[in-house]
Amino acid sequence: MSDIGLSPGVAWAIVVTVFLIFFGLTLAAFLIGSIPFGYIIGRVFYGTDIRRQGSGNIGAMNALRTMGKGGAIAVLLLDALKGFIPAFLTLWWFKAGGAGHLDIDFDPNFPPGAEILAALIATAAVLGHCYSPWLRFRGGKGVATFFGALFGLCWPAGIVAVLGWVAGAALTRYSSVGSILGSVLAPIAVFACSRSLPETAFALFAAAIVILKHRDNIARLRAGTEGPIHLSK
Repeated sequence: MSDIGLSPGVAWAIVVTVFLIFFGLTLAAFLIGSIPFGYIIGRVFYGTDIRRQGSGNIGAMNALRTMGKGGAIAVLLLDALKGFIPAFLTLWWFKAGGAGHLDIDFDPNFPPGAEILAALIATAAVLGHCYSPWLRFRGGKGVATFFGALFGLCWPAGIVAVLGWVAGAALTRYSSVGSILGSVLAPIAVFACSRSLPETAFALFAAAIVILKHRDNIARLRAGTEGPIHLSK
């Protein structure tokens, strides 16, 4: 950075500061994503351990099976907010030309720093949900948190993902099919709507995680033993 009049010491201080910002916010997003709302709501309000009921998953569909519609809606919304809030606030706070609180874009030929940071934040939130340290690095399948993050980064892509879930689930009566279809459509929608490479990379990575977490569902679908959606406890 000496070409813009900064001494090496100041330049390195700026680099370290930016790195600490990235690391600190990413860690915070991971910890937010790791909050196991399905487990907490089951324990506090229903006196049950959702991990020992139904499929054993802490997500909204197993909450529907074990806690009914009220518990499922609460889990769904809270899990989605874990992805939406960190991703949305990151773009709102850092994106140049937006709120303009801090411009972290250094090279006009490089993807905007705000988009890179927001993609990292969203990825951390999804990973936190799927591999929660509070549950011995086990967690949910990441769908609600992934879709919530999509709405924070690129809301039209979030709508496409949700519609993909609805279409897949409605046509087959299997939530897993809807989750996989919505996740596959998400990266396509993000790139089509935003042309953002960092956000598209996030969507591709998160979709891969969601599909990986659904490998048991895929095996049951192939065997014809997957349980369909039931709208009651």
